Amino acid sequence: MQSAADEAASDRNSCQSPISQDLATAQDFATATVDEILQSFAHFGVELGLERIQRLLANLGNPHLRVPIIHVAGSNGKGSVCTYLASVLTEAGYRVGKYISPHLVDWCERISLNGQDIAPDQLRELVVQVRVAIDLDQPSPTQFEVITAAAWLYFAQQQVDVAVMEVGLGGRLDATNVCDRPLVSIITSLSLEHWQRLGPTLADIAREKAGILKPRCPAVIAPLPPEAEPVVKQRVAELSCLVRWVQPAQDLGEGRAMKAGLVYSLPLPGAHQLTNSAVAIAALRLLQHQDWNVSDEAIVSGIAKARWPGRLQWFEWEGHRLLIDGAHNPAAAQVLRQFVDSSAEVRHPVCWVMGMLTTKDHADVFKALLRGGDRLFLVPVPDHLSADPQDLARLAGEVCPELGDCRVYPDVVDGLRAAVAAGSEGTTVLCGSLYLIGSFFGKSEA
Repeated sequence: MQSAADEAASDRNSCQSPISQDLATAQDFATATVDEILQSFAHFGVELGLERIQRLLANLGNPHLRVPIIHVAGSNGKGSVCTYLASVLTEAGYRVGKYISPHLVDWCERISLNGQDIAPDQLRELVVQVRVAIDLDQPSPTQFEVITAAAWLYFAQQQVDVAVMEVGLGGRLDATNVCDRPLVSIITSLSLEHWQRLGPTLADIAREKAGILKPRCPAVIAPLPPEAEPVVKQRVAELSCLVRWVQPAQDLGEGRAMKAGLVYSLPLPGAHQLTNSAVAIAALRLLQHQDWNVSDEAIVSGIAKARWPGRLQWFEWEGHRLLIDGAHNPAAAQVLRQFVDSSAEVRHPVCWVMGMLTTKDHADVFKALLRGGDRLFLVPVPDHLSADPQDLARLAGEVCPELGDCRVYPDVVDGLRAAVAAGSEGTTVLCGSLYLIGSFFGKSEA
């Protein structure tokens, strides 16, 4: 298998093809939508490497150098940690940008200022600016690099006090990893995700995630698997980072927790939020040591106001209460199963409505989620490289022969209606892909 560095080198070579000529002139930009402009870069796929984003940002005047950042990497928990941090810092009176991926329904969700998504017309203007800045004689940036550059440009133009930046994939070669002096670098939980690109072991993945750490810059690190921890510790020592190794907050029951002398309410459900909130609090303590004016009251109030849709979210739909969660990898599936087994709100039998991408570890997700008597309703993930529901059905039967039912449907709405009808006394759970969740939300809003 190629190393991440080797793969990045081959990726750079694969980007030599020219940008789509559909949007080649300024006149085309007058009518093109954000989706159309970004779609012209979609055929480049996921490409690791920093050369393209650095060149693009230089053409834009290096906006990233004007933006203080908190940088967040990890396999799971990144979005929750970013949400807690942005909410608290906004509560403390700062002007706070947040950049996350992927979005659920709309590109505007990826870029926000003080909790408000960027307006569609603002995002379109930024994407056009980025597109105009691309050197057509050089390898093209990817779609992710274009939207990331737009985020940097927006945060610089808005003169944010701080931007909370979520890594897209990996860390070392991710397009967000272009700042030398982050206020805090954060590594959340690690698991075997994207191993095809980051390496086949947890140690390989940890090495790529630790690529966001910078010399003598503060770092906060969540509990890590035994295979990953020595790799990160070695990197911390090499860079002389001031590091905070975080343990989960104490669970006080009834949605409350205690950490670092603070008692606070957790608005996001799931036992894993004891760790995610503790990681955010550790980062905020480091900011306090850097003379940021973040009171304990702002921390408690800001955490309580945090919202993160599509993750262990109860949702009313067609008169029925659904539980919705991305659960897009085995570690996230384990968290979802733990919540299902421990929550008094969940009734049995559980009816799973699921769709997954081809790139995911389907068997391990099924092993984490499915139990005897559960019912499974499989659907495709629209507009993405979806695993074949029929293939998933065969695999699910092998993984859990005691399933109460296993059916295939052509659409998420059809699957949900069948699940609700079949399990009227139980709980219907929609999961398996954030893109599937986003598609469902889009249909629900239509």
